[in-house]
Amino acid sequence: MKHITITDVARRAKVSKTTVSHYLNERFTNMSSKTKARISSAIDELNYSPNYVAKSLKNKKTMTIGIIVANILHNFSTRIIRSIEDYANSRDYHVIVCNADNDPLKEEDYISMLLAKQVDGLIVIPTPGNNDEFKALADAGYPLVFVDRYIEGVCVPSFLLDNARTIQIAFDHLFKKGFKHIGYISQQVNDAVTRLERRDAYIEECLRHDVKALLIDGDLSSITEKIREHIKNDSMPEALIVGNDLTLFEVLKAVKQYNINIPEELSIISVDNIEFTEFFNPSLTVIAQPAYDIGTAATKHLFDVLNGINPKPQVHRFEPELIERESVINHEHK
Repeated sequence: MKHITITDVARRAKVSKTTVSHYLNERFTNMSSKTKARISSAIDELNYSPNYVAKSLKNKKTMTIGIIVANILHNFSTRIIRSIEDYANSRDYHVIVCNADNDPLKEEDYISMLLAKQVDGLIVIPTPGNNDEFKALADAGYPLVFVDRYIEGVCVPSFLLDNARTIQIAFDHLFKKGFKHIGYISQQVNDAVTRLERRDAYIEECLRHDVKALLIDGDLSSITEKIREHIKNDSMPEALIVGNDLTLFEVLKAVKQYNINIPEELSIISVDNIEFTEFFNPSLTVIAQPAYDIGTAATKHLFDVLNGINPKPQVHRFEPELIERESVINHEHK
């Protein structure tokens, strides 16, 4: 099959190659509607596909950005990816999505691969362990944005939830409902900033309200067993703040396995408003984070940098929202 070129299109449309090039680059200022119609028809008839590789080499842009998420299983990650893709698509950019599985070696490989593909910029939910690589990129002025996390000492704009405020809202809600024995359960910190901030905020709230802290954390596979031990030792709290969606899945498995009644025996409030929480029986009270807005703001910032605007790198915090449902009982009237 013959490779169709811009010359073939120009010949079919009876215009110059320059005119076809102007059409493909949407430079229509001095182009008549009849000329545009002829070029469009020629492109359709010949099934012409522009050579974007050649175009990118000429423009020194690949019209592509890379996305690296720490764990694509998080509902937050999928919403972030969607928001980035939507914004990029509106600017005629493509995205390459990579899942690091919270593995710094895998993340490092993806960074190298994306740079080799000459993506125009990166949006990353960083995994702890590649601080030097990110610092080198930042120091070199490479277009780079973090989402959900930041790295101390690495001057990169970061967009994330106000985690301290999130836990404060959750704790205050439970405390006002009459609970004094409030636990916090999540994955182990592993130097992930988001988990660290939420855990530290919980401890701070316990101190502020003069109540005893009960932290349950570890690998996801150990969460159910740890809940079983607290049930066995009669040390389960009256209410639980759940740190993220993957931990919530494990908590609900344990609730079903050990026949725990929500909210009569255990009130639950979880971070992030994933879809099923509204339809679960009973529906779950959550602290929602504006994931789509976070992703959009991060992508807009990256495109500002790509367009020569260089705002000062800083940490941008987004406000959480309490959504009250049925999983928290009024403990004073229990």
